[in-house]
This record gives sequence, C-alpha cells and structure tokens, in this order.
Amino acid sequence: DPGWATLGTRTGDQPRLTFQRVPEAKTSKVRLHLDVEVDDIDAARAQVERLGGSWSGERHDYDEGVVFVMLDLEGNEFCLVQFYD
Repeated sequence: DPGWATLGTRTGDQPRLTFQRVPEAKTSKVRLHLDVEVDDIDAARAQVERLGGSWSGERHDYDEGVVFVMLDLEGNEFCLVQFYD
C-alpha cells in the first residue's frame, strides 16, 4: 500500500517491521508504535496487565484479525494483534 514499507513477512521466522507514514507532525521525543503479533489476544492482554500495562478499551476488528490498543506504564500506546488463520 502507498505510505507503508515492510521488512520481513507475517509468515517468516524473523520479526517483521512495518513503517507507516502519518499526516500528523512529530510532537514528542519518540514516534514509535509497536504492533505485537500474538497467538491468543486475551492471554496476551492478561499478561500485559499482570506486568502493569493496561487496555485502552479500544478494539479493532478486521477481516484478517483483531487489534487491542494497549498502554504501557507511562501511557504509551502499542497494539496486540491476532491474525485469524
């Protein structure tokens, strides 16, 4: 897709990095947002919460999977992603 660049594949045995252009200007030190692929999104959410993170309450359902927007201890967003088989 235009505006996206990907290194690696979803089915590969190495981590995949995907970069997306965004229209917003940089407003803070770091503009990094991780999407962490998991096999069981509910178990992963529970693990994040056990480690002190939290779920933002934001969930996105797509044809290819589901995404939970999570928050780390400092309130930085990252996503848990589970692809459907």
